[in-house]
Amino acid sequence: MAKILIASDIHGDAVTCQRLVDIYKDSGAEKLVLLGDILYHGPRNDLPEGYAPKKVIELLNPLKNEILCVRGNCDGEVDQMVLDFPILADYAYLSFDGLRIFATHGHNFNMQKLPPLAKGDVLLHGHTHVPVAIEFGEGNVYVNPGSLSIPKENSPKSYILYEDRNFSFRTLEGEEYKSVTL
Repeated sequence: MAKILIASDIHGDAVTCQRLVDIYKDSGAEKLVLLGDILYHGPRNDLPEGYAPKKVIELLNPLKNEILCVRGNCDGEVDQMVLDFPILADYAYLSFDGLRIFATHGHNFNMQKLPPLAKGDVLLHGHTHVPVAIEFGEGNVYVNPGSLSIPKENSPKSYILYEDRNFSFRTLEGEEYKSVTL
């Protein structure tokens, strides 16, 4: 039985990243899965309130052995030079509690351009900044934790705490506002 914290779209927001690291350490989770867009905000987003990419580096690098990360559309080779954990893979297959999860950022693979999925696989991505959990295909589920720093469509700053096949959507204050069990 795995306990995993899943987050996306930090976009260089050090205040939010500090809160994420605190939540992660307090949660007892064994891994922190980051779905890209770690340091920079990108040209389509406003600067997050706590924008300080160098501080985000300082906060995440000590967790290098606990982080699983995929590349977002705002992440580049220059970011890999300062981060001590790999970030440049476009996707990763994860397996927890008998679930096979295709983890990606969402700019290359998403609901409009599906990756190769087997029956029952989970598509996990960020990018849209909107939390989602919907069924599709042959018993597949699309899960998106939303954004930690720049939420959209009136959604809260959020992350997912995964445990025992349950995706618990939570605000940065730790309040669960949605839960999906597979």
